[in-house]
Amino acid sequence: MASDGVPPIIAAQLNYLLSHFPLSVKIEHLWSGSKFSTGVIDRFTIVIPYCLDFIKWDFIYNSESPISAPDVIFGAEDENFLSFLARNDGVEGNANSAKNCLSDWNGKDPTRLMVLLQQLRDQYMNYQRKRVDEVDDDRLKFEVSTIAFREGIEMHLSSGAEKPEEVKFAVPLTEMNIDKMVHGCPWRHSPKIYLQVIYPVGRKYVSASSAPRLKLLSTSDLKSIFSIEDFKLPPWLDGMCMAEYLPHLEESLEKQILEAVSLIDVRRRFIESLAPLFGRPLEADPIFCRKATFLAGSGAFTFLVHFSISTQFPKQQPGLMLQSSQHMNSHGVPAKSPLITEYPWSPRWETSVMAEKIFEFLVDEALNFKRYCNEAQLQH
Repeated sequence: MASDGVPPIIAAQLNYLLSHFPLSVKIEHLWSGSKFSTGVIDRFTIVIPYCLDFIKWDFIYNSESPISAPDVIFGAEDENFLSFLARNDGVEGNANSAKNCLSDWNGKDPTRLMVLLQQLRDQYMNYQRKRVDEVDDDRLKFEVSTIAFREGIEMHLSSGAEKPEEVKFAVPLTEMNIDKMVHGCPWRHSPKIYLQVIYPVGRKYVSASSAPRLKLLSTSDLKSIFSIEDFKLPPWLDGMCMAEYLPHLEESLEKQILEAVSLIDVRRRFIESLAPLFGRPLEADPIFCRKATFLAGSGAFTFLVHFSISTQFPKQQPGLMLQSSQHMNSHGVPAKSPLITEYPWSPRWETSVMAEKIFEFLVDEALNFKRYCNEAQLQH
């Protein structure tokens, strides 16, 4: 991050946090607390992922003594978290508590802010778990008891005057090490998939309880090979609990992810089938095989053909975009066609047949595109 106006000691801690924290935190709302040096930034808000949402905490340093430990201000909805920390932080001689981290603060150590934030977030997880345990709801207590053995589950109790109480769970799903399945995968970490489960807070346990609100989410890397939005969640049967539902979900999810990984080779064969007709690609995605660009021509008219290949290939045909190498628009940008998705296609064809059909289609489409480019140029 840019460190203009941030004292070097604080900037070093911020940069280390952004580079090494295991989750994707963000810094927002930087400001100065000095009455005399308003250009010196010594306080900021950190946005921290939690339970598939975000919490925001303010960290207040002192620009006149940047080596000192910061104060931390928690959100208004977590007004009881501070008292929870006072009662529970450091119990049983926990040397890794946030309290000890602050009392033994070494401002010259760039890791200190990251360590403090991790310890506070861990305690926040315990705080929310305690709040959920105290909810007077038999069904909720039963659900928690059946999934307590699963690692990495996060919980959050939300309540307020304008909305009913509800408990949200973030349940990490299958550990498939998807990055290890894809040769040359550039991901730093294997993608994570979570099931978000939201229960309204009631008072009595009902055997045939209605289904909670369910939503599947993942880290952004996964979309390169698998679309979470296209995955259909298994039905939640009457009387079902999470401990029964999750194995069915994970089995179905693992099966579809394996299929999605296998489709990378199908897309690769398709791109390779284009080469005998179009020549070698100018550009191609060598890992996930989602994009490729070829040079084509119709008489003296030359143009690029951009292929955009979805994770649903071959069920969904590639999108084509033509780009002239001889025509510019009014902004000096090469003229392009709208995305083309309507042309002869069958997912049952061999990849060589798919390539031939596209090539035949483009013989006529190139004339239409040339006419489009000439007309657009005349208008400018």
